[in-house]
Amino acid sequence: MAQLFSADWMNQLKDAWNAEPEVSQKLAEINFSSVITCGFKDEDNPRGFFKVENGICTSAGDWTGETPDWDMRADMKDWLKWVEKGIGMMGLGTAYATGKLKFKTGDYSAMIKDPRMAGPFVKSFGLMQQVGADELS
Repeated sequence: MAQLFSADWMNQLKDAWNAEPEVSQKLAEINFSSVITCGFKDEDNPRGFFKVENGICTSAGDWTGETPDWDMRADMKDWLKWVEKGIGMMGLGTAYATGKLKFKTGDYSAMIKDPRMAGPFVKSFGLMQQVGADELS
């Protein structure tokens, strides 16, 4: 397995994203295009980035200064728990409400109220579980 948010890991997630019609095709139907970054709450900058154009992830890797539309942050232990065990809609809501999952950029509340985005968002966490991850050394 690759280290969480490494270029290898982000590219494995990209491949899983593009292969999952419940994510890529559903987001293509609403012309979803965004730069998504992920990282840790205690760091100024994200670790990994993910560029989506009309539902398809076109590039992914180490964050190199891309301006995110969505920047998700959590503690490493929480990311690793979600990667290992998965998380559903209820768990994501709880993680957001308790501050375990933060959005430095992006409107979680608006996104989660739109079922065309909420379903693929939750499924993307399932893709993280498929990919798995090693802890950062």
